[in-house]
Amino acid sequence: MTIKLLITGGTFDKEYNELNGELFFRGTHLHEMLALGRSRVPVKARTLMMIDSLLMTAAHRRKILGECLAAKEKRIVITHGTDTMPETARLLGPKIKDKTVVLTGAMVPYKFGSSDGMFNLGSALSFAQALPPGVYIAMNGRCFDWDNVRKNKVRGEFEQVRRGAE
Repeated sequence: MTIKLLITGGTFDKEYNELNGELFFRGTHLHEMLALGRSRVPVKARTLMMIDSLLMTAAHRRKILGECLAAKEKRIVITHGTDTMPETARLLGPKIKDKTVVLTGAMVPYKFGSSDGMFNLGSALSFAQALPPGVYIAMNGRCFDWDNVRKNKVRGEFEQVRRGAE
């Protein structure tokens, strides 16, 4: 079972410019992460964009939706910036019925060395293999339905919108 891995940028792939202190994108780190994690899950990776999710537009989200709908794979993992991940999930959720789509991201860039990205990527790959068709967000070992999740920006973690829906 091959998993389609759609890359959109986000904190996963940010790098730090030591001269000016800015974060920027050079290229994806996902292949390196999969190798370091010794993943044996077959993936077919495609970089759709390399942007911060705060800059993601409706057109970007429609492109993600189009890629999901066109994919021959029934299992898809999307790397995405955490700030607007729930918005993208809400676009995908009602429209994707026959595939398992898992969005994931990182709060700390992979290149910082203390990133949660490796764990989140591994969890997302596992959830994509185990869950029934639908759209989900996987962060920090938890999995949320697309219509029952938000990012708690005070606590820096994802949580359910409605309690007891787990």
